[in-house]
Amino acid sequence: MRAHTVSPRFIGRAAELAVLERALDRARAGSASTVFVGGEAGVGKTRLVREFARRAGDALVLIGGCLELGTDGLPFAPFTAVLRTLARDLGHDGVAALLPGGTTRELARLLPEFGEPDREGAEARARLFEQVLGLLEGLAERRPTVLVVEDAHWADRSTRDLLSFLVRYRRADTRLLTLVTYRIDEIHRTHPLRPLLAELGRVDGVGRLELGRLSRREVDEQAASILGAGPGAVPETDMDLVYARSEGNPLFVEALLSGDGSEALPESLRDLLLASVERLPEETQELLRLAAAGGARVEHAMLAAVAGAGEAELSRLLRPAVAGNVLVVDGEAYAFRHALIREAVHHDLLPGERIRLHTRFAEALERDPGLLPAPRGAVELAHHWYAARDHLWALMSAWRAAAAARRAAAYDEQLRMLDRVLELWETVPDAAGRIETDHVEVLRQAVTAAHLAGEFERGLSLAKAALREIDTEADPTRAARLLRQRGLVRYDLGRPGSVEDLRAAVALVPAEPPTGLRAQVVEKLARVLHHSGHSGEREALAEEAMRIARQVGDTDTEAHALITLTCGGCRYADMEGQLDAFARVREVAGRASTYGALMRAVISESDAFEGAGWHERAAEVARRGVADAEAYGLARTSGAFLAINLAEPLVSLGRWDEALEVIEHALEVSPPAPFRASLQGLAVDVALARGDLDRAGVLLAASRAVFHQGTHKDQAVLPTLRREIGSLAAHGRDDEACALVGRILDQRDLTVSPRYAWPLLLTAVRVPGAPVDRLRRLAEKLAAEGDLQRAHGLTFAAELGRLDGTDDHGRWRTVASAWAGLRQPYAEARALLGAAGAAAAAGERDAAAGDLSKAARLAAGLGAAPLAAEIESLAGRARIAIAEGAEPARTLAAVPAPRMAGFGLTAREREVLALVVAGRSNREIAGELFISVKTVSVHVSNILAKLGVASRGEAAATAHRLHLVQR
Repeated sequence: MRAHTVSPRFIGRAAELAVLERALDRARAGSASTVFVGGEAGVGKTRLVREFARRAGDALVLIGGCLELGTDGLPFAPFTAVLRTLARDLGHDGVAALLPGGTTRELARLLPEFGEPDREGAEARARLFEQVLGLLEGLAERRPTVLVVEDAHWADRSTRDLLSFLVRYRRADTRLLTLVTYRIDEIHRTHPLRPLLAELGRVDGVGRLELGRLSRREVDEQAASILGAGPGAVPETDMDLVYARSEGNPLFVEALLSGDGSEALPESLRDLLLASVERLPEETQELLRLAAAGGARVEHAMLAAVAGAGEAELSRLLRPAVAGNVLVVDGEAYAFRHALIREAVHHDLLPGERIRLHTRFAEALERDPGLLPAPRGAVELAHHWYAARDHLWALMSAWRAAAAARRAAAYDEQLRMLDRVLELWETVPDAAGRIETDHVEVLRQAVTAAHLAGEFERGLSLAKAALREIDTEADPTRAARLLRQRGLVRYDLGRPGSVEDLRAAVALVPAEPPTGLRAQVVEKLARVLHHSGHSGEREALAEEAMRIARQVGDTDTEAHALITLTCGGCRYADMEGQLDAFARVREVAGRASTYGALMRAVISESDAFEGAGWHERAAEVARRGVADAEAYGLARTSGAFLAINLAEPLVSLGRWDEALEVIEHALEVSPPAPFRASLQGLAVDVALARGDLDRAGVLLAASRAVFHQGTHKDQAVLPTLRREIGSLAAHGRDDEACALVGRILDQRDLTVSPRYAWPLLLTAVRVPGAPVDRLRRLAEKLAAEGDLQRAHGLTFAAELGRLDGTDDHGRWRTVASAWAGLRQPYAEARALLGAAGAAAAAGERDAAAGDLSKAARLAAGLGAAPLAAEIESLAGRARIAIAEGAEPARTLAAVPAPRMAGFGLTAREREVLALVVAGRSNREIAGELFISVKTVSVHVSNILAKLGVASRGEAAATAHRLHLVQR
């Protein structure tokens, strides 16, 4: 006869406990950690976590579980449970005291008792995520904190997104340990948790722990503990059977030992799990069947309402289930001891019985919505009506649940509920009357939800379906709204058609009387007209949008229109004159109702300063934007996007290590693909300049994969193409680089984007064999506005002079001065190298030495190894000494090298021999080594004499045979 249902002793798992305890020790020491604990159903994940929590000492342990509703999870369920615990233990004011700014309004999306949340919108979800993380970090400042998220295999998209955010964005020095349990047998190839596990596994401080089954010895110990007997008390033959049937799964061992010895062992797993239920009184079994329809966890009040039983009667019915360890008390609720038991009970229901029980839950929630907090109550109500197959009430409840999910910023759940409304539409007579909304409006809201959830392809499909149902002439306003939405989705996807959609939307909304919709569609069209050929139209549209927005009191649209107008009218040659305009943008954006306008203002201003070559000012504005993001509660989201505008000027300024730190930090939080690709592109620039070609190749491939799909702006595409040319050239694949240059010239109009075309032209003209004449003609058409573009233009002209034999030291010095004025040390060093080459060719050795020495110092400071090698090579060929302190070239002294043993070739003769082997003529060698043709002839005569050969051909053959030169 068994003494316990479960083992009172914790059996085995010493190694696994040690892993978790070491993770907690790291968290205590100020190193945030995350451990994903996987194992098959029943293997003991929850028992392990509970035992670990019991031993956690001074740490605060917060536990929340993902809840399954049919085939879906409940939005934010584990975090709502944690918040409820904190609200109970700390109170509203105690929670508020832990948050930056002391406001809990965003937490109200998960728990209504925290008040009314701020307005909905694209930033609502990000602010909610930041506030949850801020709360956890506030707790961790007081004491080490452990967050446990159980059953992540049931997590809905919103829960997975928040979990990912917490893991990626948490400060590395936070005293926070996050434990996440999941069933490995549930994670099939297409399960949505699988890619999340892979992605988060690459984040620092994240590990995985897989729980295996118990050994035979451990099963013996478990059985002895359950039966209250000493070791060996259970017959060996019985334990052989228990171990064989359970295969070391602790839950199955418990089930196999749960009988009184008079029953035959069950034949199936379902029967095994149901055996403990079937031993209970029939009326208790009936209540368990009812509870199973409610999910893995059912509140006491909910169960009482659905059962229709009084407190005393309900307690009488529940007590045997709790005593038999089928149910466990979980705060103010009851939970099945293991989800597998609940699943077995629920699956054992007859079809009609299942419908009846779900109907009872739905009716109870309809009578008293307060039985469950929002939005959980609305979502569970929709689940029960749908499971009850009552199409009318399923449709109506799904519509209400979609609204509740939207308020909770659970956009994926909102989209799922709206999809259900659409699915049930044709099965419900007068569906539009029932929810007081027609089919097109449901589709329109679904488009918005899909856009906010990042389901862009789904959004396009829904918008297309909605537009098919609209009579544009009869309802132009609604058609305009849908065209605007589709245009924005296409724009975010980089798909063609966005401008056409927005033009069509503008045409459908009359200019009089002024309306908010007219202002919005006109502003959006102005914003997406990037081509310089549209500048006049863009300006007129922005001015119209501003005028209408002021008339109707839409400060958000007014701010965005002003930003578009200011950026469109920005002239790099007159940045001083633009300062007042940008100040006005900041003032209006600050009055706008959403943070989006303020963030766009910062991005636009910093981008304009960078385009003008005001790199320090650009970095300063970007940093201010990061501070604004922090004040608004979006430091780790919007702030991460602003990293692009901060890293770019840092790269220009030669503060490469600082830029790489900014880039690395931003990439750690997995920004959207276009932002990620832009950050990777900036890292490619540094890697190529430093000669790290392998890293540059990996980053370039990732960036290219994004920007070669769909339609993207020149500011993204042209730098990517420039980097491809530079990478090919760095690998010595000049023919491929030239071919790429040709394709670019054939396929793209570079004159519309001088800011990004000039750097591409410079990279292209430096490739041996480049189509110089085509590049020259293009440069003649290309505008050069502002100091930065003028510096590019001067550099291009100097490169042409180098190629056509009119190289000029003074011209290169002017170029170097231009780059020095812009504080771009890498470009300055390259210009000084060009100046040194021109000076050496002209015999101006002192000037060449000065230029080379300064260039070497700049290259050394940047760690620009390839440039340093070019400097050393020129110094060696020109026999010019580089001043002390110029590290890259310090080993090249301008003194004769020792004669080579055997042949007595000097270093200069060896250089000449290498060029003879390469097939160069005396004139070509003279140009390469900056010496006269006569001097070359003397060197060649000496080489022939020392090698004992009669011709240049014999000299080359001897050099190959004896390895006198490097090939």
